Amino acid sequence: MIDIKKDLPEIFEDFAENRQNSFLKVREVKENDNPLIGVFCKFFPQELAIAIDGTAVSLCSTSDETIADAEKDLPRNLCPLIKSSYGFAITDKCPFFYFSDLVVGETTCDGKKKMYEYLAETKPVHVMELPNKQSKEGLVLWEKEIYKMIDVLEEYFGRKITKEKLEEAIKIKNAERTAVKDFYEIMKNDEIPVSGLELWHVLNGITFEFDKRAVPKQLKDLKEKIFSENEKITGKPRILITGCPIGGATEKVIEAVENHGGVVVAYENCGGAKAIDRNVEEDTGDPIRAIAEKYIEIGCACMSPNPNRMDLLNRIVDQYKVDGVIDMHLQACQPFQVESLKIKRFANNEKNIPYISIETDYSQSDIGQINTRVAAFIEMI
Repeated sequence: MIDIKKDLPEIFEDFAENRQNSFLKVREVKENDNPLIGVFCKFFPQELAIAIDGTAVSLCSTSDETIADAEKDLPRNLCPLIKSSYGFAITDKCPFFYFSDLVVGETTCDGKKKMYEYLAETKPVHVMELPNKQSKEGLVLWEKEIYKMIDVLEEYFGRKITKEKLEEAIKIKNAERTAVKDFYEIMKNDEIPVSGLELWHVLNGITFEFDKRAVPKQLKDLKEKIFSENEKITGKPRILITGCPIGGATEKVIEAVENHGGVVVAYENCGGAKAIDRNVEEDTGDPIRAIAEKYIEIGCACMSPNPNRMDLLNRIVDQYKVDGVIDMHLQACQPFQVESLKIKRFANNEKNIPYISIETDYSQSDIGQINTRVAAFIEMI
């Protein structure tokens, strides 16, 4: 829980360290005999974990610490996120992976699909087959995959997932998503009360809060504290970061923006607005269909075509008064790299704002180049 008496920098640091602190909390989860499901992607419906009185946790995947170990088994020119995920798993350096009862993957890219085959040699793994189209047929397939997932969870953990349990879980996750969305919308203001990096530390840190019911109050208290401090950031170019998952080693992109005179006002990626823009419809009488409809609408580049990403970007650019778009790609992440032309055309031609794409990995070797390019981009705005 947040100590509201703390100064804001301390509170932001608490959120930044929340992932590290949760290494200890995850042991408590296991000691209480609660199921722990390790996941790599926002497409996994966390309502299913809550419905068996368990929790889902994002597995370690944002550091180059274990990439050398991963490259003993995987190609060097593979996406760093996949190599990092695999490396943490096989070296037992990720407590979340170590304590996970079950790992759930998804077919968002071919590299991850093949990596899960090796991962299954060290831990029970179930892979959800995600359709690549947001169509009626895709929804039918995705709904069937959720039914399969429920069967796997019920059999593995010996617990029944009822409609009532799912409806309750939907309300818990909706309340969490609504609170997070309400919090990051403070960046719509002309006078911004926090930096983009501070915002990111809160968004990322809150995902490691296992008690989802506690999140709304934590963020409400933090928002009140922020506005009572009356800090204001004005007159800086307002930047939107989109593209591949950001965080950990790739915070260097956020720092490059804010060290060179800009401020990041919005994140349209897996840890930002993309996955929580929409809630699950409540009390429909068919919670599984409602969950399927919400999650399949996530505007990930693995979908083809991918109109929902463009719709969300369009709203963000207008509502957050964005002056420039940075499209961050991880090396060898083909879906986001290929889709970058569409994002560039959208920014330049439809919104009449500058665009830049940055390809990076989890090393520190390109920080100088990123700083140079971002500084020139900010100066141009």
